[in-house]
Amino acid sequence: MNLDDDTKWLEWVAKQFESIAGEDKEIDLDEFKAALKVKESFFAERFFALFDLDGSGTISLDELLEALKLLVHGSETDKLRFLFQVYDVDGSGSIEPEELRTVLESCLKESSISLPEKKLDDLTLALFESADSDNSGSITFEELREELERFPEVMENLTISAASWLKPPTALRKSHAPRYLRPAYWHNNRSKLLFLGSYLCVNILLFTFAALKHVDSGPWIMLAKGCGQCLNFNCAFIVVLMLRRCLTWLRATWLARLLPLDQNVILHQLMGYAVAVLTAIHTGAHVANFVRMSQIKGTYQLWEYLFTTRPGIGWIYGTASLTGLVLQLLIALMLVCSSTFVRKGGHFEVFYWTHLSYIFIWALLIVHGPNFWKWFVVPGFLFLLEKIFGVAMSHVGGLYIVEINLLPSKVTHLVIKRPPFFHYKPGDYVYLNIPVIAKYEWHPFTISSAPEQAGTIWLHIRSLGQWTNRLYEYFWNQQECRGHRSEWLDRKAKKKNRSQKWVQIPGRLIENQRLCNIKCYIDGPYGTPTRRIFTSEHAVLIGAGIGITPFASILQSIMFRHRMRKQTSSSQENMKLLKVDFIWINRDQKSFEWFVSLLTQLEINQAEEDPSNCFLEMHLYMTSALGKNDMKAIGLQMALDLLAKKEKKDSITGLKTRTQPGRPDWNKLFQKLAKENKGKVHVFFCGSPALAKVIKAHCEQFNFQFFKEHF
Repeated sequence: MNLDDDTKWLEWVAKQFESIAGEDKEIDLDEFKAALKVKESFFAERFFALFDLDGSGTISLDELLEALKLLVHGSETDKLRFLFQVYDVDGSGSIEPEELRTVLESCLKESSISLPEKKLDDLTLALFESADSDNSGSITFEELREELERFPEVMENLTISAASWLKPPTALRKSHAPRYLRPAYWHNNRSKLLFLGSYLCVNILLFTFAALKHVDSGPWIMLAKGCGQCLNFNCAFIVVLMLRRCLTWLRATWLARLLPLDQNVILHQLMGYAVAVLTAIHTGAHVANFVRMSQIKGTYQLWEYLFTTRPGIGWIYGTASLTGLVLQLLIALMLVCSSTFVRKGGHFEVFYWTHLSYIFIWALLIVHGPNFWKWFVVPGFLFLLEKIFGVAMSHVGGLYIVEINLLPSKVTHLVIKRPPFFHYKPGDYVYLNIPVIAKYEWHPFTISSAPEQAGTIWLHIRSLGQWTNRLYEYFWNQQECRGHRSEWLDRKAKKKNRSQKWVQIPGRLIENQRLCNIKCYIDGPYGTPTRRIFTSEHAVLIGAGIGITPFASILQSIMFRHRMRKQTSSSQENMKLLKVDFIWINRDQKSFEWFVSLLTQLEINQAEEDPSNCFLEMHLYMTSALGKNDMKAIGLQMALDLLAKKEKKDSITGLKTRTQPGRPDWNKLFQKLAKENKGKVHVFFCGSPALAKVIKAHCEQFNFQFFKEHF
């Protein structure tokens, strides 16, 4: 920071101090712990003791500023000396093995990492043996310095805590041109922008022609008729955007390069808002015209125009006004119940049932407007065909859940018997209905098994809403009582008409894994943007949390095709991929557990084929773990690195790939990917919308093509 920034920062720290210290202008240990937001009191007590220069038991503003100046503006030696004093608990001038073990144990708790005592001993030994260069049985300051010099990234920004009051405020970024005006944005979103431009032009033309036809009827009628014609188009075309089977078929054609098929859900939502606005204007214009007519002609009162058929407005028994008001209410209700708050706030059933009112809306539109049926006949016919085909396919043959696994992080793994006619692509999803959970509810889930896997399909379902929680609890309750009911269930399993049978898996020792026979229905499969992975040259797969499920299927299929391509020595194995980077971001350690077995197998397969050629490269991140530049984690991360090199595997996941702490440095990571020159980079993401915006912005910066999963 320059002198001006330094002055502003000192003023800001003083204000933060006053808000924490209170009237006595001193911070005691309890206030320090709360402000530092540490999980383990060891570090709070050590930092407090070092900040409290006069040993008074409290920290004054001067003492705080003195310590912060050292940590922020001090030399590397100053920062290292502070770190050494933190680790040297007894103040003897050297770090003993027991002190190092205590520090590492506190580091584990601070980073929310749980490891066995034996592993903690191994970490302590690995770091101690590496740092104790003279084998004296203790680590001196110079030995710690030499050890840290092997990790140059540590000294770049050595800080104490993520607590906002201990970090200088982020410098204001220089103003740049808005991302929507950058050439990279227009290049990466050209199909969507072309579609939106065409959509806008069509609406303008329809409005203009319809309004000009009624120029003699006054401005209110012109406005109403113009919006009405736009509504004819929008209310019919909005159906096209949700013809999932047709869109899945289009993904396999050349039109997929021209049309924004990956944005169909977003465009459907956008068109829904357009319908709501056009409906409000259309209704308002007609009401204004009715007011004018009731005042000028006086034949009918305003309420008669609105609530009766006496004026005879409309092509079917003068019902235009009545049907228009009902349509206005239904569209407003559907719009409100389609909001994110309702859909993802534990009220999916409200969204689902109110959305079914589209049937009544279409019926009323046909009665309301004389020309709507002409716009609707083709989309409506395709929609009807899709529904009939979907219902028929979902009920053909007996589909049963044959095995369930209750995995960490409340993930339910369903194994469903695969019908012989069911063919899908990696990354596809299905709509699932399980009558014993909810008879009429259908929910979309990505297929996590590879198409090459015969006999069954897998679904991994995270408990995030009402339906998914009921699913997990249902199987959990079955597990709780299975010991008491096993004999009874074995007898019941012999009955033909029983729809639900549970049996213990013979020889299985896994407590949360067992066979079952539960009726279910699936509608699909439906395509996603990830179908383009196999036509990419350099694919980057990014999953956050349960967003990994599409890539479970894709990774298995990629490695299968890669293996087949090498065995046949043919470049025609329907895959152009030269390199795959897989990035998985999780909040905590447990979130990795349910998927580790598959990643382990992928690592083994790659090692067996060609260890030198890294076709699949994995990047794992744990956001709850503190980074290497944080004093509360630096020792742990160094120990984990050393032990990983020694044991050839990561201590957190057991994989060969080292789990990195914190969040990815997207700029640094994407620079590395760009330098590899493995062809055009396509980034495929599944996770939270907030993270999607961050990654998309970086993709535009590096001119990477970005694709996001949309259900």
